[in-house]
Amino acid sequence: MSAVATANQGSADISLGHLALHYGRLEDGETAARFLEAFGLRREQAFPLPTGGTFYHFIVDPAVSGLGDGIVYLSASPPAQRALVEAIHEALKVGQEGEHPAVAAFQQGQGQDPEYTFHVGMLFRSLEQVEDTIARLRDLEKSDPAFAGRLKVTLNRAQPGVAEIDARMDASPVFADVTRHPYGRHAIQAFVESDLFTAGPLGGPLVLEMDYVFPGHPDHLFAKVVL
Repeated sequence: MSAVATANQGSADISLGHLALHYGRLEDGETAARFLEAFGLRREQAFPLPTGGTFYHFIVDPAVSGLGDGIVYLSASPPAQRALVEAIHEALKVGQEGEHPAVAAFQQGQGQDPEYTFHVGMLFRSLEQVEDTIARLRDLEKSDPAFAGRLKVTLNRAQPGVAEIDARMDASPVFADVTRHPYGRHAIQAFVESDLFTAGPLGGPLVLEMDYVFPGHPDHLFAKVVL
């Protein structure tokens, strides 16, 4: 089943300005910032906040940034938001005896599909860049105690059927043995879930997604979704 494309009737000359992310624990701020740097973002600013923690300003692509687009902000989850998450956990008995069944159902869905709930996707210009980033993050988790057990990687290999893409996948140090595929063709996806960040209705981990589209195929994943 595929979606039917419709013409864009909105305003022209719009770019994505900024995205604001939160880390849940004050002590996780610098580690979360280092994660974003390892992901490929460039740190521009860092300064303490009156409510605790540090505020960080990152640029996604220095080549096109400068007028307020392509920015990621990172700061501590506000105290009222942290209190709300704690109240939700207490009311639903998250991780306790008598836990509300909706919690397990939600966590199961999130565990099976990294795109199940809120996540952030970034498009990379080369497959090698994605492979290098995955290798760098995996090395951090193995070598740095601050990252140990806090990253979960899920990979989607490009759907089969195009000889040159299939050959590149077979040769990939990251995707060669992967059996999952995206909801579309001519692209790969790499998801990294981390509890360094807080997101979703339970204040759980955030999924950051790396995407690469093979050139020369207009019916790629982000032009035509196929279920």
